[in-house]
Amino acid sequence: MSGAVEVFLDETPGETRGVVMRDGLYTHLLIQRDGDAPETRLGARSAARVTEVNPGLRGAFVDLGGAAPAFLPFGRNDRLRQGERLDVVVSAEPRAGKGAVVRRLGPGEGPPRLLQPAPTIAEQLRDLAPGEESVVGIAAIDAVIEAEEQAMARSCGFAGQGIDLSLERTRALIAVDIDHAPAPGRDPKQARAVANREGLRQAARLIGLRRWGGLVVIDLVGDGQDAQAQLVAARAAFGHEPQAVFGSVSRFGLLELSLPWRRTPVEEILLDADGAPALQTRALSLVRRLRRQILSNTASPRLVLRCAPQEAAVAAPLVAALGPRAAVVGDPAVAPGRGHIEES
Repeated sequence: MSGAVEVFLDETPGETRGVVMRDGLYTHLLIQRDGDAPETRLGARSAARVTEVNPGLRGAFVDLGGAAPAFLPFGRNDRLRQGERLDVVVSAEPRAGKGAVVRRLGPGEGPPRLLQPAPTIAEQLRDLAPGEESVVGIAAIDAVIEAEEQAMARSCGFAGQGIDLSLERTRALIAVDIDHAPAPGRDPKQARAVANREGLRQAARLIGLRRWGGLVVIDLVGDGQDAQAQLVAARAAFGHEPQAVFGSVSRFGLLELSLPWRRTPVEEILLDADGAPALQTRALSLVRRLRRQILSNTASPRLVLRCAPQEAAVAAPLVAALGPRAAVVGDPAVAPGRGHIEES
């Protein structure tokens, strides 16, 4: 990817986030929480023990030393036995009730344990944008909040191109719908081609921002009469992903492609089973707001976060890490998610 690049790093107590912005648009949102299992983060290397070999799944389950087993796919000619010790690295983080996926590096020894932690957020940002210095402080807090909002939006409009983009992840696939409102006086065929190119580019960016993978079905503007040109545009849009596999464009204008899973989807980190912000997410959001207020308001001797008691219980040790100017009060009169900051 080319273009102007900005990198943001927010290290709020309890959660570190990193954001990459290219040409004014967010492309990557990285999240690591203090409570994450370090052995299941992407790139973490562990000594593992085979606990179950499942030929039907063409893989084995391995113990990494944590609570949940990981899955190790193997080839047709590979042979593993229960109890075997291996050296593995995480190639895909847990998602949708599934454990992490690992790749075998070689033979291992000793009990299951973490050998080398995954790259930190700062290290990942350096890999994604070599030579770019990370912006921190208030600007970084604002950037990670805005990137989260974009990642969680169900649809996105791009008025300049007359495009409305809808993305939805189901259990089976990712559905993308590109709608286009043509401008009067433009050649319809050319307008459709431009809309599809931009729609594909934005779909690729948003799928990456949300950390999605698997089967993707994209409903393009128009039918499949321009199938070859549409496929070329899709390959260009998803060109940053070397493992993308492209199908053909159907006569109905539907394009199928497959993307690898690597990270836990953003919504699975932030939301609970009912699709609402989880307690930890709400508490961390409040701590981040308090940290921003401390950085921006240097005159007040003390800033108090007043929030629901259950949020205060989670936030208390994190607020303490912000220093003596920060405090938190659990107030039963404050509804969950409605916390506010007071000067004291």
